[in-house]
Amino acid sequence: MNGDIIFGIGGMGFVLFILTLLTIIIVVVVSQLFKTSRAKAASKAQITRDEAYRKLADEAISFQKQMTENHQQLTQDISEMKDRINAIEKMLREIE
Repeated sequence: MNGDIIFGIGGMGFVLFILTLLTIIIVVVVSQLFKTSRAKAASKAQITRDEAYRKLADEAISFQKQMTENHQQLTQDISEMKDRINAIEKMLREIE
């Protein structure tokens, strides 16, 4: 009889140990799944942010090119105006 009780208690202890071990494993697996899903969401947010920065950089480059073209056109226009003013001054000197 004592042997049956000892085996019964040992059996219950073994079952409790297995249940505790399974609970720990389930908790770890679930927490890792949550961490993985959070990491994926953070990664998607980072990718979206990077794409927005690339788009902004492309727009800035395009704007700088446009500004350079405008600057060159203004420089050319001013040069032409200088030539015209010099021609007008020359005509005015000849008239005097």
